[in-house]
Amino acid sequence: MNVSPLQAARYAYTPKLPGMLRHGIADICVKEGEPTQSVADQEKIQALFPNTYGKKEITFQKGANTSPAKKQVVGVILSGGQAPGGHNVVCGLYDALKATNSENVLYGFKGGPSGLLEDDYLIFDDAYIDQFRNTGGFDIIGSGRTKLETEEQFAVAAKVCEKHGITAIVIIGGDDSNTNAAVLAEYMAAHNTGVQVIGCPKTIDGDLKNEDIEASFGFDTATKTYSELIGNIERDCNSSKKYWHFIKVMGRSASHVALECALETQPNVCLISEEVAEKKMSLSQIADQIADSVEKRASLGMNFGVVIIPEGVVEFVPEFSALIAEINEMLAGSKAAQFNELGSWDEKYAFISEGLSAESMKVFEILPQAIQQQLFLERDPHGNVQVSLIESEKLFSAMVGAKLAQRKAAGTYTGKYATQHHFFGYEGRCAFPSNFDSDYCYSLGYNAFMLIQYGYTGYLSKVSNLSRPAEEWIAGGMPITKMMNMERRHGEDKPVIRKALVELDGAPFKYFEAHREEWAEKTCYLFPGAIQYFGPASVCDITTRTLALEKGM
Repeated sequence: MNVSPLQAARYAYTPKLPGMLRHGIADICVKEGEPTQSVADQEKIQALFPNTYGKKEITFQKGANTSPAKKQVVGVILSGGQAPGGHNVVCGLYDALKATNSENVLYGFKGGPSGLLEDDYLIFDDAYIDQFRNTGGFDIIGSGRTKLETEEQFAVAAKVCEKHGITAIVIIGGDDSNTNAAVLAEYMAAHNTGVQVIGCPKTIDGDLKNEDIEASFGFDTATKTYSELIGNIERDCNSSKKYWHFIKVMGRSASHVALECALETQPNVCLISEEVAEKKMSLSQIADQIADSVEKRASLGMNFGVVIIPEGVVEFVPEFSALIAEINEMLAGSKAAQFNELGSWDEKYAFISEGLSAESMKVFEILPQAIQQQLFLERDPHGNVQVSLIESEKLFSAMVGAKLAQRKAAGTYTGKYATQHHFFGYEGRCAFPSNFDSDYCYSLGYNAFMLIQYGYTGYLSKVSNLSRPAEEWIAGGMPITKMMNMERRHGEDKPVIRKALVELDGAPFKYFEAHREEWAEKTCYLFPGAIQYFGPASVCDITTRTLALEKGM
């Protein structure tokens, strides 16, 4: 197989493990902590998870291994969107499994959770797994978005496990995937199948985190990749001095990616969705905020700049959320087909104007026509607007242009305004993992097998103290139910892992808030460059700015 020099070098990289996992499998013991409870809705969550709720948090430390010796047959699933480091979770799981007993077996279910339901798998061996060490992507077995959430699915999964003698399943995924892991673990325990279920925290969006899970894997690499690109654009922007670049980044439900990229690159403007919601900002107010930066810089002879926009920001604008809700209601049931049968946009516009309230129609009218039409593109499986298809970077650049035209007519603005648009999403999902993510993910996988070996189920593989060198990381596990609350989903109350939003009183946002006025006017760009794999640890192994600020570093 032909490989690039970087591929060959990454295959040879040896990930660093937490100190307590370096002693050898025979010298790792368990220290149990206090019983846990869910973050909210304790009685309801406990009633839904009677066999797995309230378990103790645990940490691994040096000591005699007291786990019972037995052959382990483990299945692993990659679930949801790709995130850098997923391959190393599988590699760490495989290495720990084989280090414990060479007769242990690891099944990889192909294409995500559907592979388990369809009994579509491969069995890992050294030659196959060595091709994927320290590499990006999920192509080792593929991924998918099938949800494991029904009794029928669980019964099928249990039969597949029984067929192959599988003793444990490891699900590598985000908040929804690990919610499903918790429900599957409860089913397996309630039916005495003997199958354990362990989760691993994955999402580049960074919203699977809490006091226990300091970072989800992939966030470090993805934000470093995006920041490299943003830094490149800033350098170009400062060279040509003629464009305002509007850059949308991943983050449908939270703005962690946008905030981290802002801390890394110091753009002129960065929107934070959670602040937009907190201040109940309108589209017009957001456009004014950006236009103020454009005007200030123009007065200094700088008709260029960079704006970072989180993917889901429009959903946090109260008036826009109300508009989307009305559109969803307006096109419910057969009305969607009636709308789609209309030929021209004028006909569709008339249909829309009759269906919206006066307040929402005012919001709709200020949108550029291209954005108006994007609100009526293909619906999601539940018949709702696909907000991810809205080009919010173009929405705000157009609205800022209109604001500046008004200011120019009033004689308060005399600058030039030309724009470029970017959306960074896929560019970061499958990058070669940074040293941090290579180490973190390998540790999560290795640690997941230790949880299996000691008989735990319904637990999330947990590695903490991540702002310190890997030697000082702490490995262990926490019950997934600890992170859960009840939320309304598709008309029903369901147990789900609570998403972590940007904390407006947290150190990362406070640092951003303290500096953004200066960034808005001056050119303070930082150019983080490419992810560094080789060189001094001060360059290669640094953590995200977000985690460093959270830990007071």
